[in-house]
Amino acid sequence: MTKKRVRAFSNEQLSAMRKIYVLSPAGELELTADEKGLCSLAFGRTEKYAAVPEEETPVLAKARKELREYFAGERRQFEVPLSLYGTEFQLRDWQALQAIPYGETRSYGEIARQIGCPKGSRAVGMANRSNPIAIIIPCHRVIGADGSLTGYMGPNKSLDIKEYLLKLEGAL
Repeated sequence: MTKKRVRAFSNEQLSAMRKIYVLSPAGELELTADEKGLCSLAFGRTEKYAAVPEEETPVLAKARKELREYFAGERRQFEVPLSLYGTEFQLRDWQALQAIPYGETRSYGEIARQIGCPKGSRAVGMANRSNPIAIIIPCHRVIGADGSLTGYMGPNKSLDIKEYLLKLEGAL
């Protein structure tokens, strides 16, 4: 995992990236990768990667295959390499999300305590909102302390998609 803070990608970084679009039961997915791994999995098309050429790479092919298996109920854990950029707090949050087992959920407070920020449930929510790799970094597995479906408000995300993913995994 890369641990440097990046607010926007440079032209050089963008020129090294490639993207593909994948149709899924949750809608169209935009997958973007650099030479190190998958950088983004977004619902729908994004402006952020509009200039990135559309071309399948080995990383993107692996991500496509694993997502097909996931939606078919044949995959519970992803192995595609990731290339993450974020703050130290975001990276800790995203690592904790990846540790939530398939078919299980955690509350925002539980994640906050797990990453050493016991009063940081709102900060966890904001880090989850910034999660660049939906589904594979499973922020959909984080729910309210009372068990309610909350959050999942990043670009093109919705509670309907969160509910669909949790039902797919047998968590609802």
